[in-house]
Amino acid sequence: MQENNDLEAVTDCMIPNNYVEKIYAGYLGMNIGIRLGAPVEPTIWTYERIQNTYGEITGYVKDFKNFAADDDANGPYYFLRALYDDAVDRDITPNDVARAWLNYSREGIGMFWWGGYGVSTEHTAYINLKKGISAPQSGSIEQNGQIIAEQIGGQIFIDTWGLVNPCNPKKAADFGEAAARVSHDGEGVLGARFFCAAISKAFETANIEDIIEAGLAEIPSDSLYVQVARAVLAFYEQHPDDFRACRAMLERDWGYDKYTGVCHIIPNAGVCVLSMIYGQGDFNRTVEIATMCGWDTDCNAGNVGTVLGVACGLSGIGEHYRTPINDGIVMSGISGYLNILDIPTYAKELAILGYRLANVPCPPELLDSCKENEIHFDFELPGSTHNMRVSDPFFCRLKHSTEQAYQGTGSLEVLFDRMTRGESSKVFYKSFYTRDDFNDERYSPTFSPKAYSGQTVSMKIYLDQWGGNAPMTIAPYVRLAKSKRDLVQGYRKLVNEQWIDVEFVIPDTEGELIDEVGIVLESDSTRKPKSLGRIFIDEFRIYGKAAYTIDFHKQAMSFGCVTPFAHNQGAWSLVDGSMYVMTAESSESYAGNYFATDYSVEVTLNPQSGDSHLVAIRAQGAMRGYHAGLNGKGQVSLYANDFGYKKLASCAYPWKLNQEYDIKLTAEGSTLTLSINGEQLLQHEDDAWSYGMYGVSTLGAARTYYRKLTITEL
Repeated sequence: MQENNDLEAVTDCMIPNNYVEKIYAGYLGMNIGIRLGAPVEPTIWTYERIQNTYGEITGYVKDFKNFAADDDANGPYYFLRALYDDAVDRDITPNDVARAWLNYSREGIGMFWWGGYGVSTEHTAYINLKKGISAPQSGSIEQNGQIIAEQIGGQIFIDTWGLVNPCNPKKAADFGEAAARVSHDGEGVLGARFFCAAISKAFETANIEDIIEAGLAEIPSDSLYVQVARAVLAFYEQHPDDFRACRAMLERDWGYDKYTGVCHIIPNAGVCVLSMIYGQGDFNRTVEIATMCGWDTDCNAGNVGTVLGVACGLSGIGEHYRTPINDGIVMSGISGYLNILDIPTYAKELAILGYRLANVPCPPELLDSCKENEIHFDFELPGSTHNMRVSDPFFCRLKHSTEQAYQGTGSLEVLFDRMTRGESSKVFYKSFYTRDDFNDERYSPTFSPKAYSGQTVSMKIYLDQWGGNAPMTIAPYVRLAKSKRDLVQGYRKLVNEQWIDVEFVIPDTEGELIDEVGIVLESDSTRKPKSLGRIFIDEFRIYGKAAYTIDFHKQAMSFGCVTPFAHNQGAWSLVDGSMYVMTAESSESYAGNYFATDYSVEVTLNPQSGDSHLVAIRAQGAMRGYHAGLNGKGQVSLYANDFGYKKLASCAYPWKLNQEYDIKLTAEGSTLTLSINGEQLLQHEDDAWSYGMYGVSTLGAARTYYRKLTITEL
């Protein structure tokens, strides 16, 4: 059994001293469980088939280039944004989370399983919300019936509510219930309460029995959820060494034949309790058992992975599970920028929310290390790599190090092994993805880069060279996503046993996107002796104002979208160097830094049919932002979208179909300005949205060509 690592100390506000590290371990644990269980999900993979094929699972059963998005990760990440959008200074309500569902989902694509109304609980709830049925009615048994309301989704989208409410199982359970009631009811909601409470309790103790009891204490003792949990615990007392016998009991007494629908919560609740009690506080064994038990493998392994990750801490997570994650996961919401996630940074973000919910000041050093509008990798969390990579693992290998740091206690160590003149390897951050970076298309993620022309890249580099007759050299670079061309910024020699500052401004990429940012590490030694040693990288940052263009000649279709956009409704494609939309309904397409504040977006568009051809700015999703442009015959208009469009300003303008227009929309402070072909037509003051993405949109049926976009941060 994992050694008990109870809190060394707890503040009066119930925030543990090792809070960020515990969140990091819990969120890693969730994603490890999802990645382990996803390849053997039903219906093709039965319990018997998993056992006959893989036997005792002790590691990932499938390798991935990069693990594509999963609904079990999307929900905990995106639905939590209700704390930023609506519940800023109060506890959440189901309606707050419902608004996040509508705002961050692209209808019919990504986020969760769109299996049909009346089949998929989430799809059903989304359509209810869209049709005006508010939460919690949207997920109620009264609205949808008991079978739909009690499927497993009530507990698979809630892990983060436990992570932001440490050492407070009751409050965590209340938050989880509020979130789950958007789509679920009855036993489905009890699963949310159980797991949020268990995650919260895991911040206090690693004793798995205490954690399970804390979860059960937050739900009615006569519920089916408690009954199946008690059945498992009683069986364990009699048969503590045979989890497969317990699984057979679940099949017999609590199986899918008794609890129908696509994926009912009760049999899977049994598997979750089974895996935790038979795993006995061992993270690795727990997620393995959850996977070997079948049924909803990624959901169950993900949920127990969060609990055991928090309870066991980073030291309890096997490197063979942690290393392939490499601190990076992707999502499939409406923001391509938010879809690229660095786990250590997100752990800090969750901790900041936890301090806020506990109503105590957040440590200033935590706030300083986590700025939402820039990339900042400080390598302070144990084992963290921030998803940095090497291009040639034969010559170079990277890992986290506490041996050398510019400041703090951690850095990224890169071993270079017997390199000679002309041999090199890149050390880089993956700032953008396309379909080619993945093995499959799970939940159709789309992406906007995390780095742009005009921004500054900086880092600290230390050389510890053991062999070779010349110092190692480095050159900063960015790689272009379409052409795969490296824009190398000039070589400089490192100085042995010294930190040096490396800084450069990302050059104009002439309409291409950037998918790598880093350095080229090259040897200058002749054949004998070869270069051998290490470099350490610390304080890696990408920040500052961006200024770039998007040339559609240099873009591609990826996951059904024109890079770097995420489309919501409509048919979008690349035609003759333009992005083209044909739609019979309102449609949008978004890209860019989700946290951009003051900037202008210029679009050359050619309306082919329809009365609405707009540009979006400061869009925070499908339901929040500004849209302006050609709208109505002989008119231009400016709208605020706040879960419905409200016209802010308009004027006459004699635009025509099949004619190009250069539309420029600027947001600076509270001032919104629309110009067409260099003529200012509208200016309006509004402070509803202070940041967000850019994009293009239409409020109705339309066909439009978009030839070029230029984005300039002010």
